[in-house]
Amino acid sequence: MTTVNVEQIVAANKTAVADAQEIGTIALAGFEKLVALNMAAAKSALFDTSADFMAAFSTQNPTDALAAQASLVKPLAYSRSVYAIASETSAELNKIAEGKMAESQKAMSEAVATMAKNAPAGSETVVAMFTSAVNAGQNAIETAKSSAKKAMEMAEKQTTSAVETALSSVKTPSRKK
Repeated sequence: MTTVNVEQIVAANKTAVADAQEIGTIALAGFEKLVALNMAAAKSALFDTSADFMAAFSTQNPTDALAAQASLVKPLAYSRSVYAIASETSAELNKIAEGKMAESQKAMSEAVATMAKNAPAGSETVVAMFTSAVNAGQNAIETAKSSAKKAMEMAEKQTTSAVETALSSVKTPSRKK
């Protein structure tokens, strides 16, 4: 029979509070970065972009219009900055989640080993099946985690490529005089 260990419960609660504080700190830091970025973007929109739009609207030929268009690339830079902040915050949170997942898997393996060691005689087949199922579950988790990581890397590469393509398509052409 299992007894309740109060010290373990208190330690688990302390750990949970510390983990929540760490996650909250990371999330708030990401939010602060987004607020700072939005303030900068609002200031830029108010003071810089209006002159850029006026210049774009007053062009007389396509070459001047393309030159003015290059100054309107700021929304792409903004979206790139938002993506960078989100990626950085997500990476930090994923690192914490992966650490906790590894701890949980280790605890589960230790619990299964303890159960197998303390199993009554004649239950070896059931213990072997249970141990096999737990190992298969942990392998499936690792496979899914690996696949998700590869998918995220591919999506990030495609996003970066699309942004680079968009930025290169609005580069200022050299003007002939």
